[in-house]
Amino acid sequence: MSHLTTAVSADDHALGPDDAPVTLVEYGDYECPYCGEAYPVLKAVQHALGKQLRFVFRNFPLTDAHPHAGRAAEFAEAAASVGQFWAAHDMLYEHQDALDDESLIAYGRVLGIDDAALQAGFDGRFDPKIRHDFTSGVRSGVNGTPCLFINGERYDGPRDVDALVAVIRSAAKARA
Repeated sequence: MSHLTTAVSADDHALGPDDAPVTLVEYGDYECPYCGEAYPVLKAVQHALGKQLRFVFRNFPLTDAHPHAGRAAEFAEAAASVGQFWAAHDMLYEHQDALDDESLIAYGRVLGIDDAALQAGFDGRFDPKIRHDFTSGVRSGVNGTPCLFINGERYDGPRDVDALVAVIRSAAKARA
């Protein structure tokens, strides 16, 4: 069992209340097909649990296997710089089959991200954040994506909505 070595902080991308009884951290890669499969499941889990859950996403682009993953992470961080991280996150997973530069630029326009912010991302402005996320994952034992941590403990169990909701509700009760 691995533990999350880097605590969730204000630098993370998080949805849900900071004082939620359960924090679910995902290390993900926007081009990973398994992350793509997990995306609607995690959305459903968030919906089912509401304020009981804080969901955190950290970048873990596996660029050797997924050539567009690094650029997609840069896009997401550029979007974050203008308050559009979650819209970008969703768009990337919903259009996982088109993550080339031309598509990312088009997504940026749809989201209202100006070209300068996007270009800054592509020029490496957010690489330290992406590296920090990645390194925190490596230190926590992440070796593939998606990798989930529930209240700081790695979760390798079933990844369907019902199983995750049950495990998270159990973790919430343990905190009560």
